[in-house]
Amino acid sequence: MPRHGWPLALHTWSLDTTPLAEALAAARDAGFDSLELRRIDFTRCHEKGMSNAEVIGLVRGCGLPVDVLGVEYGWLFADGEESRRLFAVFAETCGIARELGCGMLMSAPGQLTGTLDSAVPRLREAADIAAGHGLKLAIEFNSQHPVINHIEVLRELLARAGRANAGLLLDAYHLHRSGRPGRGFEEIAGSELFCFQYSDVPDAPVGAGTRRPTDRLLPGDGVVPWRDVLGLLREKGFGGPLSFEAPNPELWARPALDLARAAVAATARILAEVPRDGG
Repeated sequence: MPRHGWPLALHTWSLDTTPLAEALAAARDAGFDSLELRRIDFTRCHEKGMSNAEVIGLVRGCGLPVDVLGVEYGWLFADGEESRRLFAVFAETCGIARELGCGMLMSAPGQLTGTLDSAVPRLREAADIAAGHGLKLAIEFNSQHPVINHIEVLRELLARAGRANAGLLLDAYHLHRSGRPGRGFEEIAGSELFCFQYSDVPDAPVGAGTRRPTDRLLPGDGVVPWRDVLGLLREKGFGGPLSFEAPNPELWARPALDLARAAVAATARILAEVPRDGG
């Protein structure tokens, strides 16, 4: 398929109700190039009695590389014992990433909130832990978060933290929901952009009070102007991966392999429309 040099990663939230082993096999058999895993994928396996080594072996066994590994969210604003716990989990996740040959961690703001002033030193600490393991750290804004909900505030946070190994994760869904559709991220330098997630947006408002919206669609089934989005990514020299993240109970109801194949096919269609010269 015409990927324009962008590997396609399956984000496991897209197959959230599917056991990890089956989700990994679906990603491989559908034609994805790599994976974006979450900390909760490991936690759920731990709850079934599996060790980190066993989960790492399961992931390796599927044959796909892991391009991005999510940490447990909340550390940007947590205090006291919860902060200490989350940073211990963060450090453990760094070790897992190294074992998997994954060079990139990601985190969203999560369920907690606070001020940018309180988040800056926490981001510095996290980035320094990641750097000690030779890892980059991509931070995502969430259009529904009370504080870190648009590009400007995320860039301010990263600039104030001042860590070269910390950068932006942009998501086509949250860009659109935050009033930045299409080419709405033109001011971002290519060097700032570490990761990009994608799914389509329904022509309807997100549900009130929803922090982690699960109304996301296959690309081409909503209102995102993909030619503009992907064309701008190409102009910026973004090398990928493109991570398909489309949590939606209606999609989860489909067989995992069928959904993964549909995602690859839908992505091929929107990529075919991207001008190779960036124009």
